[in-house]
Amino acid sequence: MSQWLELQQLDSKFLEQVDQLYDDNFPMAIRQYLSSWIESHDWDHVANVENESLATVRFHDLLTQLDHQHSRFAMEKDFLNQHNIRKIKRNLQTLFADNPVSMAMIISKNLSEERKILAAAQISENSAHSAQSDMIMEKQRELDSKVKDIKTKVQETEQNIKNLEDLQDEHDFKSKTLQSHEELNGTISRDELNREKLYLKAMFMKLNDMRGGVVSQMSEVLNLVEQLEYELISVELSEWKRRQQMSCIGGLTNVCLDQLQNWFTGLGECLMQVYQQLKKLLELEQKYSYHQDPITLSRGSLEERALTQLKTLITNSMVVERQPCMPTQLQRPLVLKTGVLFTLKVRLLVKLPEFNHTVRVKVHLDKDVTEKRKGFRKFNILGTSMKVMNMEESIGMAAEFRHLQLKEQKVAGNRTNEGPLIVTEELHSFTFEAELCWTKLVINFETSSLPIVVISNVSQLPCGWASIMWYNMLTSDPKNLSFFVSPPSVSWGQLSEVLSWQFSSITKRGLNAEQLSMLGHKLLGPKAAKDPEAQIPWNKFCKGGSEKNFTFWLWIEGVLDLIKRHLLSLWDEGYIMGFVTKDRTKALLSDKAPGTFLLRFSESNRDGAITFSWVEHTPNGEPQVRSVEPYTKKELSAVSLADILRNYRVMAADNVPEDPLRFLYPNTPKDDAFGKYYSKPTDKHEPMEVDKKSDDYIKTTLISVSEMKSQDFNDTMMPLSPEEYGELERMTRDLTGDLGELYCSLPGE
Repeated sequence: MSQWLELQQLDSKFLEQVDQLYDDNFPMAIRQYLSSWIESHDWDHVANVENESLATVRFHDLLTQLDHQHSRFAMEKDFLNQHNIRKIKRNLQTLFADNPVSMAMIISKNLSEERKILAAAQISENSAHSAQSDMIMEKQRELDSKVKDIKTKVQETEQNIKNLEDLQDEHDFKSKTLQSHEELNGTISRDELNREKLYLKAMFMKLNDMRGGVVSQMSEVLNLVEQLEYELISVELSEWKRRQQMSCIGGLTNVCLDQLQNWFTGLGECLMQVYQQLKKLLELEQKYSYHQDPITLSRGSLEERALTQLKTLITNSMVVERQPCMPTQLQRPLVLKTGVLFTLKVRLLVKLPEFNHTVRVKVHLDKDVTEKRKGFRKFNILGTSMKVMNMEESIGMAAEFRHLQLKEQKVAGNRTNEGPLIVTEELHSFTFEAELCWTKLVINFETSSLPIVVISNVSQLPCGWASIMWYNMLTSDPKNLSFFVSPPSVSWGQLSEVLSWQFSSITKRGLNAEQLSMLGHKLLGPKAAKDPEAQIPWNKFCKGGSEKNFTFWLWIEGVLDLIKRHLLSLWDEGYIMGFVTKDRTKALLSDKAPGTFLLRFSESNRDGAITFSWVEHTPNGEPQVRSVEPYTKKELSAVSLADILRNYRVMAADNVPEDPLRFLYPNTPKDDAFGKYYSKPTDKHEPMEVDKKSDDYIKTTLISVSEMKSQDFNDTMMPLSPEEYGELERMTRDLTGDLGELYCSLPGE
């Protein structure tokens, strides 16, 4: 992205700094109109006073560029901008005609200041990311501290119960001793007997206080557990589930469960220990109790609270760690095809050895919802649908279902779909029923997968994936299976981010701001595309369309498939601008050197196609932008795009072939960019000594040739070498016909 485009993406506080750089001496309009040309030159070198002649050349070049811009405004009948350009040119001539170095110094200084502003913005952004990361780490440390604090209090309670047990045993011994002394009247003095009674009474008071203290301490622990449990379930787990939704549709989010499992397990261990401590209190109560005994008064309610909190923790700790996914479509989960194996995995975040092999999980499809949705398809699950969770399969307590399939239930008679939705909008959901049996404790609980789309043909996959994206962008309710009966609109800000994820999930590059701007323009028009809150309805994104008037998403899907199959390396390198309109292409190339070209995707081909546009100059110096007929997957399967660019030629009426492609936009020599991707000649091996005669075929190379009318041909383009020209002249002498692409054979060297 150019420096000027990067500046335009900054926050308003940085744009104000940019605004202060430009005044009437060198208006911002020049920077805007001639941004590519300005950035293509080394103004630090031009601004050197010893290079006055070079500064003079650049000054007149700039005036020429303004003339070209004026011509474009004239063609567009933009009278106001024509007036402004003329005024700017006159001012520049007045100010810098006699001292062009001054203009070069202004440009050099402004470019330098712009770079400083960009650097400051980057530091600010990094600081924001760092602050956000620090906040996350601080939150994790806070939760770690809370779990540790609860564990410490539970251990203190454990020690206090042991002390209580010792004191109660001593009290029991003293009580029995006193009783025996009273029964053996006269063995000890009355004063001694009274002292023993007083000592026993003091011991009882201490015992009562200690019992009350233990009960209060356990109540405090349960209060802390309740607060932390609510925070983990309502906040942390909910945020993880939302992050998982974003991850499913391509987002690069942290969906690791280890930290969450540590917190859940820590709380589970504390509650299990409290549960055992309450059993110990029951034993102490059975050995010795009295009127207003704190244990008798509170133990029942404490036990009920502990069990309730343990059940709440366990019932909310089962999550779908890996959403339903076909092994062949790992980057597109939640779309399943009938008859094709898929996998999914559930995990219990409370990882306690006591629960190993005690949790049975059974999977159902559309549990409790099928009968309520008239006309929706019904499916049977084939394969092992019941598993026992264990700690051997992963670092957590998990059950993985690896070999499941869906089979549509047969409908008697003529099948008619009375449902309101098409197949790819029909949502279904897996429910996982679990039962935990541990000692006398039995807990039944369940969880659900994210909604899935079930297709019967691979051709339905793109639309099914569009439904999954739309759903997960807009809602986090896994039970809203009638979502597409009345689907809400999505904001352009949300959709643009998810569209970029579709590219970054299969390549090394997402979409930059300029590419997203073009897509926004295509969906919303020029004005609305700049508004992140502009709303896009579902029908406009995917639903409907035809072979000729296809939907926006099917076009994007075709481009994605084209990149994945034929253009991955070039896309990863950033050589493909891709999403740029014809008008924008002309604007970008008009002020570039002849032979400068860029690569963009065809907007009229549903299955994905790529073309290249280049600029050439007419004899009177006017820029003229040409584009070749788009290359589809069929052509790219025969010849790579790099080889097409290497060998592409244009042919005038007099059969003079020339290479029109010299520089990849903005100014990279073609061979420097694509050289490493050119096909290399195959090594010649010594023939084996066999009786079979070798084939005396001449090796061939496929090239692309476009025929041009003589009046459109550009005489300034560089010709081929004499050898190449001779071969092509012989091969193309009889070529006639309309302008288009032809493939011909060129003898190998």
